[in-house]
Order: sequence, then structure tokens, then C-alpha cells
Amino acid sequence: MDTTGLRGEEIRPTPGEARRARDEAGRLLGTARMLLAEHERARRDVMDVLEGVRAEQARAELASVPVARLKDVTGGRLRIGALEKAGFTDVRQVLEASAYELQLLPGIGAPTAAQLHSAARQLEQAARESTGIRIDVGRRDARTTALLVALYRLVDAGPDLPRAVEAARELDRWVVPLLLEARPAFGRLRLLLTGGRRRRRAYAALAELTGELERVRLLETSLLLAQATTDLLRPPPSEFEAWTDFELRSPEYHTLLAELAGNGDDRPAAHGLLPGDLVAEVLAQRLDDAHRRVSLRGYQEFGARFALARRRVILGDEMGLGKSIEAIAALAHLRSEGDTHFLVVCPTSVLINWLREIESRSALKPFCLHGSGRAAARDAWEREGGVAVTTLDSLYRLEASPGVRVGMLVVDEAHFVKNPRTKRSQAVAEWCRRVERVLFLTGTPMENRVEEFRTLVSYLRPELAENLEIGYAAAGASAFRKAVAPVYLRRNQQDVLAELPELVETAEWVEFSGPDLDAYQAAVRARNFMAMRSAAYAVPKTSAKLKRLLEIVQEAEQNGLKVIVFSYFRDVLACVEEALGGRAHGPVSGSLPAERRQEVVDGFSAVQGHAVLLGQIQAGGVGLNLQAASVVLLCEPQLKPGVEAQAVARAHRMGQVRGVQVHRLLAADSVDQRLLRILGGKARLFDAYARRSDLAESAPNAALDVSEQSLAAQIIEEEQLRLAEGRPR
Repeated sequence: MDTTGLRGEEIRPTPGEARRARDEAGRLLGTARMLLAEHERARRDVMDVLEGVRAEQARAELASVPVARLKDVTGGRLRIGALEKAGFTDVRQVLEASAYELQLLPGIGAPTAAQLHSAARQLEQAARESTGIRIDVGRRDARTTALLVALYRLVDAGPDLPRAVEAARELDRWVVPLLLEARPAFGRLRLLLTGGRRRRRAYAALAELTGELERVRLLETSLLLAQATTDLLRPPPSEFEAWTDFELRSPEYHTLLAELAGNGDDRPAAHGLLPGDLVAEVLAQRLDDAHRRVSLRGYQEFGARFALARRRVILGDEMGLGKSIEAIAALAHLRSEGDTHFLVVCPTSVLINWLREIESRSALKPFCLHGSGRAAARDAWEREGGVAVTTLDSLYRLEASPGVRVGMLVVDEAHFVKNPRTKRSQAVAEWCRRVERVLFLTGTPMENRVEEFRTLVSYLRPELAENLEIGYAAAGASAFRKAVAPVYLRRNQQDVLAELPELVETAEWVEFSGPDLDAYQAAVRARNFMAMRSAAYAVPKTSAKLKRLLEIVQEAEQNGLKVIVFSYFRDVLACVEEALGGRAHGPVSGSLPAERRQEVVDGFSAVQGHAVLLGQIQAGGVGLNLQAASVVLLCEPQLKPGVEAQAVARAHRMGQVRGVQVHRLLAADSVDQRLLRILGGKARLFDAYARRSDLAESAPNAALDVSEQSLAAQIIEEEQLRLAEGRPR
């Protein structure tokens, strides 16, 4: 409230006006404090149950810790021979034994028993702090159920709850001091008894209070607080409702759980092993959530801040960690900073998914600049602002008006533009030159060669790319990390998603049937490498691989589990589809339009219980979220280790609530066996290079680049020689 008139004289609001402002502020403060109290009560309920769950899981973990570890805790001073002779094998047994029971053992007195318990409790505390909370839908025990029921209140309040709580805390900070300072202005008698200086301070405080109330009204803060409080006051769900909601919204539950359990973004794993000075720079970056509609994990918050602080970067998080959410968080922050127009470029296969994510995860409006309506969508985007989403292959046709300033360019699956000679790469490079902030997203930006990674960096920071020499491939971990740290951040699933269910991989070896072998030998003689790879399915009626595949699908059906079947070959998927009697969804293939592809995946995910989805591995392994499945079948080995890793990660990712079983169907004495042997070394290099953001010390650059042609030629020669000699492998 301005307290000066046109001529500079002081305007004194009437006590009635002042009291109305006081009453409004009081009501607002009451609503804010009620929300804070309910929020604290809900958090406390979760923490009470969480402590019990952590203690239980820690004790279970101690059952696998040998008693010898007790010596480590005490620097080797404890003698545990008597324990081992008495049959104590793990720390949990020592922790659960009473002091009296321990003292019954020869050589163990009261001091030693106390030392043993103290050492065991130290290990228990360490286990509590390090053990991630895993919620398994297959084991619905009472403690975990109670935890989900407690978490439900906070999750069901929605993504606006953190914003409402922060607004309530802010109100609690400024309302009371302003009310106290403005108190003399609320009554005529009090004003008469107040000195001039105190009166002026009262009017100034009243003006500030009125201004803040006006701001709160414009932001509809009162409605936000009331809605959040109502959500928290809803009755608790039934156990069935809590588990059902968890299966539908498990990422939200795990995000909240990680926050409450203290697994924030201060852990080195969340920082992708960046050097300390860069970590400090990133953590100092503010991240506004006003236009965001999703809560972030600690590592996701760090990733969004990294993109903002460093401006032009590659976010190389492993598949399944939510790179798109990190990008949307960065866009939402920039919207709060005043930017209005953004551009996302992605493969056609994930275009629909991006449109959905932007709409559901933020207050930003998405526009699809693809297909017949792209011109009208572009005009609307330029006029209204928001996020334009287009494909890598159509970017070259996009020309924004000179007056449109793009606040950030996001390029998804950026490894698709590693060849600078392609039209799509040239279009991306041109847009990178136009836009100040650029974010590349890719799970495998360094899959093949340092040269290709350098190409990606050259779009963002040419001066850094010039210094990124091929020699870094042999320079070791520290040199490579130092070179790429300013532009590259990568985190792995096992480092930041402690709650991921178990991933069990099984090699399903089969022997060729007679017709299978005939088809395989004919393919070898014809030097037809692709026919060799698919020969195990050439005669479906006698196919040993197909028989095993059907057995696994049948077992999954009996257990109500969803299955994804991946193959490189369309005819193999057609064979599987026919064998399943047309019961499968798909196949998801490169020729399937993006809209139809998403519809197929949605239909598969929506089925209650068992279902089968067929997918070409090069199409289904990119961009799509398939966490509804818990069984993955790979019909044949792939030529690149990253292709299989991508496909598996589509199911074993954030949001998965069941353990994932991966079955690789392999034919003995065949191309499969050759491929596994040859690619084994390449997979290890890929793991060291792409997964660790690091290079093996002795790995030459060329070792990572096994071309399909040379690989095929090598295997054909070896198989022709083996078959000519009539020997098994």
C-alpha cells in the first residue's frame, strides 16, 4: 500500500481498512500453519514406519555379513575364534544374542560381550544408512504395507504439495513480523498513543503487508494452501488401494522415499564423479519449480542444475534414470526466468512420449511440429510460446521467425547425430549455433569411438572438442574425466537407484534341431550372415529356440507377468506371433508410425496381468518406457552390446516395481556362440567407457569399433572352417 499521495502527503488508511488487512493476513497465516502441521504429521508418520523398515532390512543384510567383519570394526582387537567354534557365522546372530548367551561361550567375559555387541551395532548402523529401501510387490509384508499407506498421503497430494509447503513457510516468515510492526494502525486509540516515528513504521509495515497480500491473491496462494491441506486430510487408503497406487505411480513413491530417507544430491554418485569445483558451481545454481509439475530425485535435480549452470552440455545418464524429466525441469526453470520459447528435437519413435511428458510434468504447453499440421502448430508456438517438439529428420525444414528467441534446445537420443555428414546432424549443428543454451540427451554417447563423442562436443563447445584428442583413449580415467567434465555428466542406475528391483539374466542354450541345423549350414555355405543369425527360427515347427521361448512365455502367463520379446528380424517376430496364436501386441518396428507405436505400448501396459509385446530391438530399445514388463526375451545376440543394454533398460528402469528376468535365447555351436565370444571383450570396453564415463587404461580407440562387416566376415570364415572339419565348438 502506497502511503503517499499525488502531492507527496502521507495517505493514512482508516483503522477499518487496516483491520481488514489484518484479518485477511490472520486467516492466511492460519491456513498456512494448518498445512505445515498436517505436512509435518504426514512426514512423521512415514519416518516412524521407515525406521522400522530400515532396521528390518539392515538386520536382513547383516545375515550375509561374516562375523570376521567384527574384527575390522575394532581394528583387529576382537578375538572371534570362540564365536566361530560355537557356530556363529554372521553378524546378525551376534547382534540378536543376549549378553548372557555370549558370556556362556569359553573365553568371552562381560567386557568382550559388550565389545561384540558394540561392534555389531556399528555395522547395523552402517547398514541402515547405506541400504536402499526396496519395495517388492511380490512380498507385501505388514511393515512395507504400512509404509505405503503412510506415503500415500504425501504422494496423493500431488506435485503441487512442495510448492504449497514452501509458500506456507514463506507466509509464516513474513506475516507475523509485519502484523506486529503494523499493530498501532489497527485502532484509533492505539494510534493516538503511538509516537510519530513508531506510527510511520506502522504505516510502512501496513503498506508492505497490503502489498504482499495483493501478491498472494494474484498467485492464488490461498487456494493452493487450502487444496493441499484438504488433500492431506483425506482418510488413509486401504492396503489394497495403497499397493495399487504404488504400482501405478511407483516413481513418485520412490522419489519421496529417497528424499525422506536422506538420499539427496550430496552423494558423489549423484554428481557423476565431477570434480569438486564443478560440483560447487552446479549446487549453487538455483532451480525454480513454479512451472514444474513433478518432484525430482536428488540426482535429477543435480542434472537439471548442471544443464543450467553449464549452459551447453551432454547429459549422458544411463537409460531409465529420467533424462527427459531433468530436461523438462531445466525448461520450467528458464520459463520462470522469463524465457518463453523452447525446442525439443527427438526421434520420431519418442515424439508422442515427449508431448505427453511436457504436458503432464510441467505447466508448459507442447506443440507438435511434425506431420500435416506442423505449419499451423509452428505459428501457434511462435504466437503463444511453449515447447515445440519436432523430429531429427524434419528439423532442417524448421525455420523460426527472426523475433522468436529459443531459450533452450534439447536434442534427445543425441548419438543419432554423431555423423556430421548427415542432413540431420547438419541441421542440429546449425540450430546449436543459433541457440545459447543446448542440452543433448543420450544414454550412450560414447559407444563406439572418442571421435564420435568429440563430434557431439563440437556442436556445443568447439574449443573443447579441439582439445579432446584421440590420445585420451589411452591416457586413462583421470585425464578423460578432466577433459570432458565441463560438458558431460553421467550417472548409472546402480549408483543412484538403490530401490531398483533385482535384474536376473539367464542364458537359455538350446541345440539345433535337424531342420534348424540344415538351414544354418545352408546359410553358412551361402555366406549369408543374417540368415545364419535367424536360422534357429527357419522351421518353426521344429525350432528349439521357439519351443523354449513358448515355455518361458507360458510360465510367465501362469505367474501373471508381462513379457517383451525382442528380435532384430521381422520374420522372427512374425514366427513368434504366429506361434502365440495372434495373442501378442505389436510388433513395434521402425516402420510403425510414432502414434501407432505408442498406442501399441499403451495397450500392452493397460492389460491387467499377463501380456506379450513383440518389438524389433532397434525400435523398441530406443525411447519407449516399457516398465510394465518384468520378463524380457532376446531372440538372438546383437552385434553391439549397447543395443541389448538399451532394450533391457526399457523394462529395468525407474518405475519398475518387480524384478526383471532377462532370457537370452542362444544356439550352441552356432553364430550365437561366436558372437558372444567376440563381443565379450567389446562389452567390457563398453562398460568401462560408456557406463563409467571413463576409459580402460590400456584400451586403444580402435578396439571399440568392431564394424558389422568385419565381424560378419570373421564369423563366416570361422564357421565355414568348423563345419568343413565336422567338429563342434
